[in-house]
Amino acid sequence: MKPREHQGHVARKRFGQNFLVSDGVIRKIVDAINPRNGDTVVEIGPGLGALTGPLLERIDHLHVVEIDRDLIARLKDRYPPERLTVHEGDALEFDFATLKGEGKFKIVGNLPYNISSPLLFHLVASAPLVYDMHFMLQKEVVDRMVAAPGSSHFGRLSVMLQYHYFMERLFIVPPGAFNPPPKVDSAIVRMIPKKVGPGDTAKDEALFAKLVATAFSQRRKMLRNTLRSMVSEAQLTALDIKPTARAEDLSVEDYVRIANSLSDSPNA
Repeated sequence: MKPREHQGHVARKRFGQNFLVSDGVIRKIVDAINPRNGDTVVEIGPGLGALTGPLLERIDHLHVVEIDRDLIARLKDRYPPERLTVHEGDALEFDFATLKGEGKFKIVGNLPYNISSPLLFHLVASAPLVYDMHFMLQKEVVDRMVAAPGSSHFGRLSVMLQYHYFMERLFIVPPGAFNPPPKVDSAIVRMIPKKVGPGDTAKDEALFAKLVATAFSQRRKMLRNTLRSMVSEAQLTALDIKPTARAEDLSVEDYVRIANSLSDSPNA
């Protein structure tokens, strides 16, 4: 087998392609997803179909989103349209909400390393409709997604995703499970959208997102410095937040409280 080639297809670096080849890992992922007939399941980046086939052993129909034309042709040759609907194009531009059916709506995939973070943010728009998501990503990214406040991994990605989802790292996938093997470990993450009440919701989500981005723009600096343009030391103190704290010290709920305080302010 040639380097970076699997089943006659050369992995394309620009698409971040690393094909999953471990049967044991594939079984564990499908068991975690637990797809059932009646569910609407969407696979992002099916590639050569490592997950596609095992998923179709559990359900009658599957949607996939794929950008590589060669892989699209392979998938269409292999599976009839009544079993597999192929959506051709970039997952970053795809409207996943349009696929919501009557049953549970599940989104899964081995996400390309080069677009994983922007794709996760893109999927937030569909979160209210989704039952759960299961993704394989670079372990470092998953560690950031599930990190707790105070951790060096806790950052903007942590806050923005934990605001919308309950998240759990399920298990680690070593490089040898892929062809070509990546240079880093991967991990499986489960994401379950939160059903948040009024007290847990940011009144102005754009303001909330701006606050979090500003706080982590210089994460080693104190909040009284990084947030100076948005909130005063007195306002932070009134919210029982130390102005000398750093961005990683605050919880998701803390950021929601600050954002809502700013939203309620006549000068916001």
